[in-house]
Amino acid sequence: MSNVDYDLLQSQLRALLSGETDTLAATSNFVALLFTALADINWLGVYALRADELVLGPFQGKPACAHIPIGNGVCGVAASTRRTQRVADVHEFPGHIICDADSRSELVVPLQVDGELIGVLDIDSPSTARFSNADQHGIEQLCAAFCDMLPHGNGRFI
Repeated sequence: MSNVDYDLLQSQLRALLSGETDTLAATSNFVALLFTALADINWLGVYALRADELVLGPFQGKPACAHIPIGNGVCGVAASTRRTQRVADVHEFPGHIICDADSRSELVVPLQVDGELIGVLDIDSPSTARFSNADQHGIEQLCAAFCDMLPHGNGRFI
């Protein structure tokens, strides 16, 4: 069960991003905030949508896969379906892409602005079944708030 105060994280995110005019800076701080707040996480980052693939953006953890085709792996499936993927054991997920052999469970949330996919938030844990329904809901709410607060008008996401 999750012991994260997602309401407090919402408040911290809003304070952190208030007045930020650069999407790269906003995304980097979003990733850092979540990585430091969540326990039992070994990788957390954003992949930005570029044409027909996801491209690595700001992250915390070991070096990662730089390009993921839409529809491939947990991130690619989340992007193609526009639905959160919560995977208890990544070794049982068909087509899982192994970027960090220590990862056992994964939560991937599509990032959307005005109904358009801009990327995904990817969170990995070295523990199986790390992510609860409460975690999924809390992270989805944080992602929605993050997308609402992103600076607009500079052409593209990160």
